[in-house]
Amino acid sequence: MTVAETFRHLHRFVPGTDASRPPLLLLHGTGGDENDLLPLGRALAPGSALLAPRGNVLEGGAPRFFRRLREGVFDEDDLRRRAHELADFVAVARDAYGIGKPVALGFSNGANIAAAVLLLRPEALAGAALLRPMSPFAAPPPAALTGTPVLMLSGSLDPIVAADDVGRLAQTLRAAGASVDHRALPASHGLTQGDLGAMTEWLAQL
Repeated sequence: MTVAETFRHLHRFVPGTDASRPPLLLLHGTGGDENDLLPLGRALAPGSALLAPRGNVLEGGAPRFFRRLREGVFDEDDLRRRAHELADFVAVARDAYGIGKPVALGFSNGANIAAAVLLLRPEALAGAALLRPMSPFAAPPPAALTGTPVLMLSGSLDPIVAADDVGRLAQTLRAAGASVDHRALPASHGLTQGDLGAMTEWLAQL
């Protein structure tokens, strides 16, 4: 396992042991770091290479991947800049570690930056599992995502993400050509066994 302070993100990299499985790009939620989703990645996709960056923005000392103006309102200029920054990081990391195009697995803030990368830099990712995502842009940019697999897991009891907002994101990604599997689980903002089962099933099909 490698801890690196190079590139544009402090990150962890775990080499894969099964070349048939796609690498996972693990993107933490607000207040998390590069270590948070490694156990989840190992459990969901044994054998996959794991690339886990830390967000470069601090909000009250809590790492995030981009700034927000207040709860649920994103600084879209910063979001665009950070999405390009993350996509550039992925390209450099792929070359440095000799891995293929990753599938993003992002939770909350990590899901939102993953959705932004899909829309702004679709060539950076092979797909994405978006856990409790929100629509990243008020006016989504055009994107070409033909056939890109996307799993979206929202919580029907989530007090943070409105159902119409996540539905709008699913519609945006489908309109761009992505193959979207959107499931609303009987859950709040935190992850449940239902999320783990859905992700395991979806990842096994890639």
